Amino acid sequence: MKRLTISPKTFGANCYLLISDDKAFIVDPSVSVKTISEALTAEGAVPVGILLTHGHFDHITSVDALRERYHIPLYIHKEDAPMLTDGHKNAFFTFFRRDCVYAPADLLLDDGSVLTLGDDKITVIHTPGHSKGSVCYHCGDFLLTGDTLFSDNVGRSDLWGGDDDELRASLDKLEALNIPEIRICAGHGPETLLGIALDNAEFFRN
Repeated sequence: MKRLTISPKTFGANCYLLISDDKAFIVDPSVSVKTISEALTAEGAVPVGILLTHGHFDHITSVDALRERYHIPLYIHKEDAPMLTDGHKNAFFTFFRRDCVYAPADLLLDDGSVLTLGDDKITVIHTPGHSKGSVCYHCGDFLLTGDTLFSDNVGRSDLWGGDDDELRASLDKLEALNIPEIRICAGHGPETLLGIALDNAEFFRN
């Protein structure tokens, strides 16, 4: 599976394209439809769905416009589904004092859900703490961690649905995968190895 990172232009959130057999999932569309469409065209890939690692506003900017353009489904964990339709829960109102909402998700994910992209499989790992329905996507030799785990920090837990203890348990869950050499691609910032990121998060875990 090929992974393409689209550099963020707003809010600093990473958008990823996952590509297999000329089919693509768009992960956390934080950039414009134009930017995503140009990247898809350059790769010769056809989008088949949008995956969200969680429901905060900075990761869902283009979900409705992408669905309108490509007529593709939006996937989110069931616990974060209310964030799409509530500007307080997706934190837009918290920062900008006005509402910003989106259409409901098309498909709801659960822990252990497996998605197919071409000949590849993507496994959903529920990692609450940053939000109730935060997930990581295990995509073969890399892991998309959203805002659960960054290269040098963890996601904040003071917004709707956040919980320190749940976040610590989620980090333990990632460590229990026993794949410290897998590359992680986070919702913000650069890539690193899972083991390094977990070591850097010891200040929070302890």
